[in-house]
Amino acid sequence: MNDTLDSIHFNRLSEFDPDEVCKRALCGYDAGDRCYILTVWNRTFRIYPEDARIIHEADGEPLGNLYVGLFALHYLMTAKEIAVKNEWISVKDIPGGVTFFRGPHAVPVDLIQDRFQGRLDAFSKVSGHFEGVPLEMADAAFQFRFAPRIPFAVLFWDADEEFPAESKILFDKTIIDHLALDIVFALTVEVCYRLAKQ
Repeated sequence: MNDTLDSIHFNRLSEFDPDEVCKRALCGYDAGDRCYILTVWNRTFRIYPEDARIIHEADGEPLGNLYVGLFALHYLMTAKEIAVKNEWISVKDIPGGVTFFRGPHAVPVDLIQDRFQGRLDAFSKVSGHFEGVPLEMADAAFQFRFAPRIPFAVLFWDADEEFPAESKILFDKTIIDHLALDIVFALTVEVCYRLAKQ
């Protein structure tokens, strides 16, 4: 894990007061093990700031996913104690998002589009696997929770005679208060890859 996730993130987290982190991020803390317990999109992790490691709680295996690791560490450090606004926005609506989310930082929704084109039922089935809640949007849409304070939605329009398949990821407007642009990008990459690979 240390080869891919810079220890500076763990060092920064170790300086925070666990009680304050848990209150903001709605996570747990094991004082005996000196680790945070955080659920990220239906998987629970134990995060050890002093040891610079993250493991899956279910089997104790180390986390090898850079995007999830970056998200978890930054979420614990930057999440705010604010209520969800129930207002959906796209990454382009985040300040600075229009210029940031393109080129190497373009959200890889093509993975979802390619995986589910002509397979609307499969999109719904996979979304159900991740405990998605149906939304009345697009041809099919589901709301998920990436972390306790980070709801997001995935919208999918199937291809027709005129248009190719299209997918979008939306966030509650409070994403602006919680995460920096690069961490939002890490989140979107994980969402697209997990849905496409399921």
